[in-house]
Amino acid sequence: RIVAEALRLGFRHIDTAQMYDNEREVGEGLRASGVNRDEVFVTTKVWTTHFAPNDLERSVKESLKQLRLAQIDLVLLHWPNPRVPLAETLGALANVRRLGMARHIGVSNFTVALIEQAVALCPEPLVCDQVEYHPYLDQAKVLEACRRHDMALVAYSPVAKGRIKNDRALEQIGARYGKTAAQVSLRWLVQQGVAVIPRTSRIERLSENLEIFDFTLSDDEMRQIFAMG
Repeated sequence: RIVAEALRLGFRHIDTAQMYDNEREVGEGLRASGVNRDEVFVTTKVWTTHFAPNDLERSVKESLKQLRLAQIDLVLLHWPNPRVPLAETLGALANVRRLGMARHIGVSNFTVALIEQAVALCPEPLVCDQVEYHPYLDQAKVLEACRRHDMALVAYSPVAKGRIKNDRALEQIGARYGKTAAQVSLRWLVQQGVAVIPRTSRIERLSENLEIFDFTLSDDEMRQIFAMG
């Protein structure tokens, strides 16, 4: 219901994962929305227990089946797993792209050092690193590494699991624009060229999360928020 409503409102990037156990519902929401499949960017993530090459390919096939999609737009490694050689996992991930199961591939929760390793080892381009990023968590080094390798940074928990909502400094900035502290946080990320994936289970919050494109934070306001990290 939330996925269908989000797509009707104008969201076009849906993020799921094997670990969330909701791929089937995401696929149902996509079909119920009435929005064309080729207008929606669907991301899912492979869990760490499926990082051995054969397991990885098999698990992505299972994700396709759960989502009832012919292709996933972006498949990520959910977390690093030091127990499986990264070269083997990335080789299998690259093969998933070559076989057409995924349009793009990437990583999630990778440090700068791991980004460098992954880019060097992967035979296909990695398009992003999905990490936790909000005003309380400085991710400047990861963002810089992503830019260096022409990768996007995708920010999860962009309102710090709700902690942002009562931040006085962000509330004061938001008051100048008639916006909430959460909207200020999302706008701060978007203005850095970061892709943002706010999560909500409340229909009314969907509209709030989307209404961040009709104002622009000043350089001073951006600096003030950067200083919080």
